[in-house]
Amino acid sequence: MSTDEQISFERDIKPLFREGDRQSMKAAFDLSSHDDVADNKERILERLSEGTMPCDHAWPGEQVALFERWVAAGTPA
Repeated sequence: MSTDEQISFERDIKPLFREGDRQSMKAAFDLSSHDDVADNKERILERLSEGTMPCDHAWPGEQVALFERWVAAGTPA
């Protein structure tokens, strides 16, 4: 994806969350739902930046940066 291309939840963000991630967070919110992830973007970004989400290992920096760009772009679907 080029930096000029619009970030999409469905194409770029949703696939970052594995089935196990979705299952472990389902009591709090649905990581497969654009609206739930957008509504909780600050909490999710904080945990991703701290390396405490997902619970089994931290995301690589480029995945955290992609999530940050999605948030900065206004959380497009």
